[in-house]
Amino acid sequence: MSDAATTTPALSSRLKILIRRLLSTTVLWAFVLTALFCRNKPLSDCLFLTVMAFLAATGLAEFYGLAEKRDLVCFKGWGIFGGVLLTAGTFLQLTGHIGTQGSPARVNDFETSFLILFVLGLCVRQFFSRSNTVGIVAIATTLFGLMYVPWLLNFIQKIQFFMFRPPFEGTGKIYVLYFILVTKFSDTGAYCVGSLIGQHKMIPRISPAKTWEGFGGAILVSTGASVVFAHLFGDRMEGMNWRHAVILGVVLSVCAVVGDLIESLFKREAGVKDSGGFFPGIGGILDLLDSLLFNAPIMYLYLRHVLTHP
Repeated sequence: MSDAATTTPALSSRLKILIRRLLSTTVLWAFVLTALFCRNKPLSDCLFLTVMAFLAATGLAEFYGLAEKRDLVCFKGWGIFGGVLLTAGTFLQLTGHIGTQGSPARVNDFETSFLILFVLGLCVRQFFSRSNTVGIVAIATTLFGLMYVPWLLNFIQKIQFFMFRPPFEGTGKIYVLYFILVTKFSDTGAYCVGSLIGQHKMIPRISPAKTWEGFGGAILVSTGASVVFAHLFGDRMEGMNWRHAVILGVVLSVCAVVGDLIESLFKREAGVKDSGGFFPGIGGILDLLDSLLFNAPIMYLYLRHVLTHP
């Protein structure tokens, strides 16, 4: 078979994957932008909560699926149910439907109390499990899944709803959009630069495709995107300046690569390429969220203790 005949199917396959990724990305961004910027606040809040609960539930289901492929016992149903409750409870606290709106301490107390009760509930669940003789493994795996997906994901809600007091009031949605874009530009920079000039592997036993050149590309592209976004929308991002943009670009890009590697570790141990097949051309929910999960608390803490500090 000629080289041309071999190359044509390969190009056709890559084109199909690219088209699927573009379609999936377009649909995802349509939901995100509608949830963030719909002018009907009740509809916007309802859609935002629906998206967050969906991501928490499906992301947890995929994580527990990876654990089961490693023959790790977990209480899958309890974990998913708890993840949805945690997501909804945090939302209700943040929006003032329960407790005091905008109080970080109050929300943190709620989440801490929830996690304590969740662990106790898992222990009680184990009391009545006659077939499961590895309670420590089941409880630890179920709890880690809750912490890894919905608890980290909740920081996106905190970014949006904690930016409430003057002069930062109303900027939370812009910062959520900024955080997602900068993080995903890190993924794009790593992929493009790594594909073009990548030669030196980072951690081949975990992710053979990731290179140090790609890592550098992630930092450059993400930081560039951060500076450009801050320049274009700086008038709607109270407290943001080029210094913060550079610092956040570097920090978020590095943490995005680390988050991606962590999920790659889970998938490699489970012996799968993707965490799921929900998004054609992208993979599963965790493949979409991996770089966002650890970046969300970093972004929130920076906003709360550095950028918005008086």
